[in-house]
Amino acid sequence: MGGTVKRALAAALAVAAVLVLADLGTGAAAESGIARQMRETLDLPEDPAVRVTGLSFLAQAVTGRYGKVEVSMDRVPIGPLRTPEVRAELYGVRAPLSALVGSGPAEFRAAAAEGAVRISPNDVRRMVVAAGGPAAAVERLTVEEVDANAIDTAIRAGADPTLRGTDPRTAARFVAELPVDGSDTRVGVLSALVVTDGVLRIVPRDVREMDTNEPVPAAVRDSLLRALAVELDTGTLPLGVTPTSASIPEYNVLEISGAVRDLDIGGDGATRSTS
Repeated sequence: MGGTVKRALAAALAVAAVLVLADLGTGAAAESGIARQMRETLDLPEDPAVRVTGLSFLAQAVTGRYGKVEVSMDRVPIGPLRTPEVRAELYGVRAPLSALVGSGPAEFRAAAAEGAVRISPNDVRRMVVAAGGPAAAVERLTVEEVDANAIDTAIRAGADPTLRGTDPRTAARFVAELPVDGSDTRVGVLSALVVTDGVLRIVPRDVREMDTNEPVPAAVRDSLLRALAVELDTGTLPLGVTPTSASIPEYNVLEISGAVRDLDIGGDGATRSTS
């Protein structure tokens, strides 16, 4: 009796292992097909990283519906940006398994998609330094999110009271490290992030020392206000998405993004049906 149970258990484990391997192998083949199609659709220099999310690929393949597909690729030059990361997330993907696997690009539909470009502060720093003046001495530039408390603190320290109407979700603090009066100083520049006609504008509003919340010399303040007032035109985002918003999704990441619905991907590329 004990031997029979052991053999049955061993058989069950073997079947489970085969199913897991089949799931991983089929999923990898589909992700490779999607990657080839996204390379063509997004005009990328190489296949991007693709991940079909969910517990089991084969379980989704049976229905021909996949909840979410993530696509990303680092360091894709866009205009003046040297190191941006291109990202796309597709939701409600529909395709038979035969359209995803194989040697050629995949063909599928998506109910909705989000496209984004993540911009490194290093790209912004190059523009700041190029502006000249005291800002040319900026040695390092980082960016962080702000909340309502940070805005209130700046106002209490002497910032323009109209900052109180700033939406923290579309605001950022750029932190520049540069010499001020002969000392290495961290200077915070509280800024609004404004997207108009697909172009991101950084609008600096307040400049002060990070450690003391004190104002900086007028020459440094004016130089940083001028140098950080830059426009970033990423063009159309992945999948034909028009940029509509900007945010700081995590420390030291500036993201511009947009969304679209009803996409046909494959053949002639992505066709937007509804924005």
